Amino acid sequence: MAAPKVEAKLALKVHPGARRNLVVSVTPDLVDIKVAAPADKGRANAELVRFLAEALGISKSAISIVRGGFSRNKLVAISGLTQEDAVARLSGQASIKTTARQPALLPHD
Repeated sequence: MAAPKVEAKLALKVHPGARRNLVVSVTPDLVDIKVAAPADKGRANAELVRFLAEALGISKSAISIVRGGFSRNKLVAISGLTQEDAVARLSGQASIKTTARQPALLPHD
C-alpha cells in the first residue's frame, strides 16, 4: 500500500517588482511575499516558485500554483511537506513573524 500523499496548500499575497525577494510575514492563513521580478510574462511567478523552493529547501518541481496565476493572491501546493512544516520553514525566513491572532505588520518603505 502506498504512503498517503503529503501536500501543503498555502495562500499567498505576492508583491512583484520589489527590490529583493523577501518573506514579509507568515500566518497559518496567509504568507505575504515580495519578489524582485516584475509581473510581466510570468517572470514574477517563476521567481516566486524559485524563491519558495530555496526558502523551503525543496525542489522547484514540488511547487505548483493552483490558483491565481495572474493575480497577486495565489494558492500554491507544496508536495512533500505538511502545512505545519511549510509554515514553520517560511516563518524562519520572515522579516516579521506573526501569529494567527495578530495582524501582519508591514514595514514602511
